[in-house]
Amino acid sequence: MPSVLIVLTAARVWSQKDGTQRPTGFWAEELVAPHRVLSEAGVDLAIATPGGRVPVADGGSLSLAVNGGDEAKVAELKAYLDKLQSELDVPLRLEDVDPNQYDGVLIPGGHGPMQDLAVNPDVGRILTALLPDETKVVASLCHGPASFFAAGTAESWLFAGRRLTAFTDAEETQVGLAANAPWLLEERLRAAGAEYESGRAWGPYVVVDGNLITGQNPASGEAAGEAMLKELAARTA
Repeated sequence: MPSVLIVLTAARVWSQKDGTQRPTGFWAEELVAPHRVLSEAGVDLAIATPGGRVPVADGGSLSLAVNGGDEAKVAELKAYLDKLQSELDVPLRLEDVDPNQYDGVLIPGGHGPMQDLAVNPDVGRILTALLPDETKVVASLCHGPASFFAAGTAESWLFAGRRLTAFTDAEETQVGLAANAPWLLEERLRAAGAEYESGRAWGPYVVVDGNLITGQNPASGEAAGEAMLKELAARTA
């Protein structure tokens, strides 16, 4: 079976434009939904973070408010994370990861990646090894594509010209976080040269561009996982 590296943010705060530190982490549904799809299909999964630091779920991602008031959904997310806790407690060190050992990489979001993964050289090293290899798959969700900025330079960015999606600036505005954000993801992806596209706010939307799979928001997690599973099957056959 194929193997996939899941790269999670280790950030616990997101530095704001006004200097305040907003609590953050990874977004629970963006780990749980694709993890479930891939693991149930038998994909071998490993979790890594910068420095091997223990990742935490953004508390907001487990609130009733952002989960449509659905208590059963929140309970399910918490139960799944509890099941993963032994792995989350001892993640691989991103610095030690050999990308050649994996058939793909998955980078969930939450605002954490904008704090640490966007400037992490080892994320850049892994993406640079995998994306140009058509036998490999790169997938990311929501704010996860902030990690893409670590791959290359402004003059030679790995994702320039690639079709992709990510959390929209409109969605960021609707949750009230755009004004104090140090930068906006959609705006920066477009400026860097990505062929950015999106669907309706808060609805599932996934873009598959060859071996690159991106999902717009938390609602896109399951569909992104299924797309990744399909591409892994085709490219590792």
